[in-house]
Amino acid sequence: MNLENIANDFKFDCIVVGAGHAGIEASISSARLGLKTMLATLNIENIGLMPCNPAIGGPAKSNLVREIDALGGVMAELADSTYMQLKTLNSSKGPAVRALRAQSDKKEYKYLARKYVENEQNITLKQIQITDLIVENNSIKGVVDELGIEYYSPVVILTTGTSLDGRIFIGQKSHPSGRMGERAAYGLSDSLKKLGFTVRKLKTGTPARIDGRTLDFSKLELHPGDEVKNGMPYFFSYKPNRPIRKQYPCYLTKTNELTHTIIKENLHLSPLYSGLITGRGPRYCPSIEDKVVRFAHNPSHHIFIEPEGINTYEYYIQGFSTSLPVEAQFKMIHSLPGLENVSVIKPAYAVEYDSVCALELDCGLMTKKIKGLFLAGQINGTSGYEEAAAQGLIAGINAKNYLDNKEYIKVTRANSYIGTLIDDLITKDIDEPYRMLTSRSEYRLILRQDNADLRLSEIGYNEGLVKECDIQRKRLKEQEIEKQIQKLKDFKITANIENQEILSKYNEGLELSTSAYNLLKRPNINLDIIKELGYEEEINTDDKYLIRDILEQSEVLIKYQGYIKRQIETINNQEKIEKIKIPDDFNYENIKQISTESKEKLIKIKPKTIGQALRIGGVKPADVSVIMVLIQQHKKV
Repeated sequence: MNLENIANDFKFDCIVVGAGHAGIEASISSARLGLKTMLATLNIENIGLMPCNPAIGGPAKSNLVREIDALGGVMAELADSTYMQLKTLNSSKGPAVRALRAQSDKKEYKYLARKYVENEQNITLKQIQITDLIVENNSIKGVVDELGIEYYSPVVILTTGTSLDGRIFIGQKSHPSGRMGERAAYGLSDSLKKLGFTVRKLKTGTPARIDGRTLDFSKLELHPGDEVKNGMPYFFSYKPNRPIRKQYPCYLTKTNELTHTIIKENLHLSPLYSGLITGRGPRYCPSIEDKVVRFAHNPSHHIFIEPEGINTYEYYIQGFSTSLPVEAQFKMIHSLPGLENVSVIKPAYAVEYDSVCALELDCGLMTKKIKGLFLAGQINGTSGYEEAAAQGLIAGINAKNYLDNKEYIKVTRANSYIGTLIDDLITKDIDEPYRMLTSRSEYRLILRQDNADLRLSEIGYNEGLVKECDIQRKRLKEQEIEKQIQKLKDFKITANIENQEILSKYNEGLELSTSAYNLLKRPNINLDIIKELGYEEEINTDDKYLIRDILEQSEVLIKYQGYIKRQIETINNQEKIEKIKIPDDFNYENIKQISTESKEKLIKIKPKTIGQALRIGGVKPADVSVIMVLIQQHKKV
């Protein structure tokens, strides 16, 4: 028996605890960057599980998924390979709010996620429950499982999702559980509390699942996926060779007066209103009883009926999460048009779980108290698969950078939604599950879903996760966009009768000859109309998806040139403030000129820059100005 080999089975470069969407990205990124990684999960069969809606993307979330792809993560590839429906939301609105959404096959997604994990040679899977952390001199040294076995690593990433001290509620009944059918994770919360972390309860929930064979589809409004033009659907990943799959419809129904009456009559039995649940729920994804109470003036609410998979008749009732008793749930469901006789497969429930206040983290998602300990996903108080995956990827990359004594990956508010997400978490004392929204970004016209590769691929390449072929594809795209814009500037459109007739069809005219570039700036004019006027693009690639991206990017950059220019100027001005560093040993206690509230916030968060200090909730701009003066005086000494 080789004792050295046995010992090595318990020594790793990186340990990831939890194999949900954050854990997948964290373990795969750390493994691909060369770290010997252990991925610990309560149940190997649930790697990549979608316990709530099996869907990826949507407003702001699609930006996150494409940014994950641009940085070298895997969520986009998983979503593209397992979709049942692809749909672009807000397609009639501006590019800043357009969003791709995929309804995924739940089982296919989970199986493929596990395959991705198992195909990484540097990942060792363990089906164990981690109950304690090994810490020496304020640095992480490893973890302990429920059997008392110790695993050693200088880096640990906690991605525990909703399992941490989880408890499920249905009416006045509750029991320990992560999600329905999963174990709750116990012990780790106590370990974090002993180490001085602020641990608090949050709440989320999920709707009932129903038998699609018992639906009355004649009473439901059909919602198909996107009409695919030229055989080219839109995908999340920028990589080539994406699969073309059959699309399946979703459906719409609405609540009514009877639904709302049933909910109001049973409200006293809701653990949310009776006080059994103390954790805050997500404001932007409330339970149906919460909607009825908060939006009492609304006579009805939209409810989407969505398939869970190709080879199952199970459907998901989106927008109908609840923690009311099962009897009330059945009455509520049967009050919905098209669901009068539906069979319920799984009841809805709420789950309350532990999270750590994200103010405990630095900008790389490492805890300030314990070096080498990173947190990612719902443990940080976020909601959603996409938010979790984004954090997992950044934690995995920064784990490698920490071990190599390098700077963290440069994701900021100015270059990504991921940077916005992390900055919000570590500077704002958020007391409810955080959901990414387009409105959270002040730079959303620049941080569009369509240009994530142009913004972030070079960063992912420099970190070592983006392949050579993918960065060359991105660079070609960039070059061809520049050529295309110049070509549109050079192409002249004359004010002749033929062109006037074409333009009149679109309620446009032309008094003087102009360039295609200038004409394209008009709201009613698009690139297809420019082609009608004789323009022909010449693009140095045969890839039809890349050609489409180049043309669309060119059009967006031309149409929104003025707005984009102003936003870039704003970013440049903000970056000047971001460059003013606050020394790590800066003593806020001795500053008499700033308010007590600001002082307490600054001491707690310890911002790295003046820009970050300005974004801390409760910190006054006047107080930050005082700090700037003191920093400048210190530099002169």
